[in-house]
Amino acid sequence: MEARIVTLPGDYIGPEITREAVKVLMRVAEKFGHSFTFKEYALGGASIDAYGVPLTEETLAACNSADAVLMGSVGGPKWDKVPADKRPEKGLLALRKGMQVYANLRPCRIHPQLAEACPLRPDIISEPIDIMILRELTGDIYFGRRSRSEDRTRATDEMAYSVAEVERLARIGFEMAKKRRGRLCSVDKANVLECSRLWRETVQRLSAEYPEVDVSYMYVDNAAMQLILHPGQFDVMITGNLFGDILSDESAAIAGSLGMMPSASLGDGTRGLYEPIHGSAPDIAGRDIANPLGTILSGALLLRHSLGLNEEAVAVETAVSRVLDDGFRTPDIYSEGCRKVGCTEMGTLVTERI
Repeated sequence: MEARIVTLPGDYIGPEITREAVKVLMRVAEKFGHSFTFKEYALGGASIDAYGVPLTEETLAACNSADAVLMGSVGGPKWDKVPADKRPEKGLLALRKGMQVYANLRPCRIHPQLAEACPLRPDIISEPIDIMILRELTGDIYFGRRSRSEDRTRATDEMAYSVAEVERLARIGFEMAKKRRGRLCSVDKANVLECSRLWRETVQRLSAEYPEVDVSYMYVDNAAMQLILHPGQFDVMITGNLFGDILSDESAAIAGSLGMMPSASLGDGTRGLYEPIHGSAPDIAGRDIANPLGTILSGALLLRHSLGLNEEAVAVETAVSRVLDDGFRTPDIYSEGCRKVGCTEMGTLVTERI
């Protein structure tokens, strides 16, 4: 097949990790007889430096005409003094909104080879941990109205959801649960927040359409605790933007390294935005020691969800597992007895195993 992929390397380590993911995808195209074309655009701080804004109309238009978008990471101390409405992160929020990608998929799996990197007790992770956190991405407090009093002593951020916003995310969650292990946990704060009560009512109503899915409901504070005490109980978790942001980062810590965690942001069609969940890591930029595996695994999600190439996605995931089996580690996941490698070499090792 032919596919057009936009790359948004972003800032600091972003170009380094994106380069390795593109290298792997080019190998997939060669191996399986596809034609992938890549075109690079600026986002975040790189876009501020070049154009004065974190996201240009040209970049957004390119993303909306591509088959998929692969992103690195944005932001960093260089732009700390930029006005709040023009910070690098604003470019990412505007991109998500402009692409109408409202469902953020954040898988949490503990690779057996990295079990020693998990901070949980061995008995807690003795059962397989394979969680899909589905985070609503374009609503909630990040996009609500905000204000500051004239004397700057009081601030307000609005958390808001509509039934339609909750329903479209919940349906994706139910469909995923059907294809996985048949369990869905909806996370909210319905004992306090009216917004969460609407969320829970909507999920409860939809659950009648999915009798084959076992649905549970959990307050976000308890969910945060249960992820530590008993992560194996979860299959698919659905939650709002703010709660999902926090819980998915917690799940990344469980998995042992932010550098290993991919994500996919999807809308109503097949076009998606794919990125690792970690930040731009300015302290290690340019040193060729960043972990590209989260970005490479995001490329696998791109193959699966936007291009419909599941065999090719499995080939990438298998190649990553083989590299870990062979004992290669970037510094963030290194342990005694393994071989430490840099960002470029890790990308090459995965490429060679496709």
